Amino acid sequence: MDSGGFFDTSEFLDIDSFALLCALKSMDLLADSAAWWWPSARSFEVVIGAILTQNTKWEGVQKSLENLKNAGILSDDSDKSLESIARATTLETLIAPSGLYRQKSARIIALARAILDEFGSFDEFALSVSREWLLRQKGVGFESADAILNYACGREIMVIDAYTARLIASLGCEMSEYDAIQAWCMDMPRKSLEALYPGMPLAQIYARYHGKIVEFSKKKGRAKEIIKAIKAQQENASLGRA
Repeated sequence: MDSGGFFDTSEFLDIDSFALLCALKSMDLLADSAAWWWPSARSFEVVIGAILTQNTKWEGVQKSLENLKNAGILSDDSDKSLESIARATTLETLIAPSGLYRQKSARIIALARAILDEFGSFDEFALSVSREWLLRQKGVGFESADAILNYACGREIMVIDAYTARLIASLGCEMSEYDAIQAWCMDMPRKSLEALYPGMPLAQIYARYHGKIVEFSKKKGRAKEIIKAIKAQQENASLGRA
């Protein structure tokens, strides 16, 4: 995997996922974000957004979601939204800003109908759905499934996207498999996480960790900034032990 020429590899440190999380946390990247970073987390809206965001920019997704709300199809009531989507024959015009609107319309409607048939309600879906079930649905890959599990269902799993893969590679941790990158990111001491985020559920920590990576990458952050932050933390820790 290409690291994108972020910096001279001679600067590599022995970086683990917790060190990366601490470095990102020190940059205050989510100051103006929602508690779970993803807007309307823990609702059916995330399920729709996870499909809409495939191969497009978030701005187009926001416009599509706004169109669905203005049309009375999407609301704050997850069960009503689920039923409205399942009854729809097409969403193409409303979700056109997200691109691939014919394909996405068919897949969103089919997924809503499958959720109703299998689980009966959004709450039961959030409680009972498995990753394997999601991956069997047309148009749902690893990233979309994990986004739904984490941001919609509140499960303890971290989303891995292109931003994450590129950042990890730029730090010298080159892995090509989705599951390997995910395992690396989630491999953090529980007690250290509890100290860093007192009282915060692990699922929300993973959500915010992913959000920090996205926001860091969107602002064109460079790996050398991460290295600098980690070095500063290591120096502060050494002084604290002195």
